Formats: sequence, structure tokens, C-alpha cells
Amino acid sequence: MTMDMTTDNSNVVRILWTGGWDSTFQLLRVLFIDKKQVVPYYLKDENRASTSKEIKTMEKIRAKIYEVDRRMVSLLLPTETLFVSEIPEFVEITSAVNEIREMTVLGRQYDWLARFCEHMKISNLQLCIHEDDKAAEALRDIVINDPKRKDHFKVSDLNSSTHEYTVFHYFTFPIFNLTKLEMENIAKEHRWMDIMGTTWFCHNPKNGKPCGRCSPCFYTVDEGLGWRIPRGRLVTGHVQRFAIRPLKSAIKKALMKLAKTV
Repeated sequence: MTMDMTTDNSNVVRILWTGGWDSTFQLLRVLFIDKKQVVPYYLKDENRASTSKEIKTMEKIRAKIYEVDRRMVSLLLPTETLFVSEIPEFVEITSAVNEIREMTVLGRQYDWLARFCEHMKISNLQLCIHEDDKAAEALRDIVINDPKRKDHFKVSDLNSSTHEYTVFHYFTFPIFNLTKLEMENIAKEHRWMDIMGTTWFCHNPKNGKPCGRCSPCFYTVDEGLGWRIPRGRLVTGHVQRFAIRPLKSAIKKALMKLAKTV
């Protein structure tokens, strides 16, 4: 654990960074456009195959940023890290996440992200949920925009009695109104694509390349960035998603139905 929460500077932006497309895009906006200091936070998931790849990716991105502008050394501060296993349980948060998952698609990681914030007593942590993100569906009707800051979205206090508020009130959502393709266009405009091309997303990398068969790979294709996956794996991923998975699901449902009749 290398977490340090002693700094309380309103000019310092705190952001959850994974080395992925969305959080790296926001990192670059804050550094190169806003010219503000950034404290990145990364939570190590020991059970995810891509964790070591994500850490190496962030190191590469940091080096590329310094190559572009050495002044960024003073703005991009060291990454604060914590193992997911070190985050204590908070039953109210986990229960709220489970309730949301009954109604819509929501990744398990939002449970430990919220518990991390509660544990560290942190608020206004930037979480890079974007316009076409699956998690955006759970928040679309209750997130409001600060009229003075177009990139400042948060869950409205008017929804404080909801499960969504319990989980997400710790965060702000700076790219909530942007799609991945819009981020790509902005990155091209500012000549960030060399850095953005280094970002990572796959949960089950094979020989250092995206597998094409995990959910993040599927979402990458859905959101218009399929060019980031090797062509051969793009094809096998398509077969996995639209042929093998539905078949397995149908067989599972049939077996469950048969078991009930026995």
C-alpha cells in the first residue's frame, strides 16, 4: 500500500487511472489543457490477468508524456496504489451494487471502487465513465452537470436515497458526455494519438495483445475502436460472442429447466 491522502489542494486533480483509453484521455486533458497537477490512483486487482499489463502500460504512458513535455514531471505526480484485497467491506455499498445489478449491467469493480473511497474518506475522485459506457445507463437520469464547468458531472444530491447515490456519490464524471470516437477526434486534434495508442483495455491478454474475446474487447468494438484488436482475434471474438456464448447460454437454460422437471 502506497496511499497518501494528506494533500488537500483544490488545484490538484485526483483521478482513477488504469492505463485505459478513457482515464488516459482525461489525464491528458488535465495535464496539457488545464495545466493542473494530477494524482493518479490505481487499485491492484490480484485476480485479474491484465493487472501487470496495466501497470507496465501506465509506466510507458508516463514516459511518453515526459518525452512530449518535461514540465509534466512536476504536474503528473506519483501514482498512489492499493490492493483490492486491502479494501475493507462496507455492507451498505455492496448491497447497493447488488441491487443496481439486478436492474442493469454494472461491473463488480464499482463495489470496491466505492468501498475504497469510503475507506480513504475521499470525494470528488474523477471516474471516467463515458457516454457509451455500460455503467452510464445506471446513472443517466440522476447525474447533473455543473453549468459553470462543462466537464463536471456528478450524482445529484436530490437522489441521495437511491442505491446509485450510495455507490457513486464519491465521484465526478469528467467525460460523461463524450463517446470514445469523440475522444479519438479530440486526441487527434491535440496530437495525443501516439500516447492514446499505448493505452490498454483487455482483461485476458494473449502474448501481450488483446484477446478479442473478453467483455472489454467486445465493448471496444461496439464503441468504434475495433481497429485496436488484431484482425484474427477480432474474428474469433465475433464467433465467441455471437455463436458460442448464446449456444452455451441456451444449453445452460435447458439443463436448468430439465432439472426442475426431474
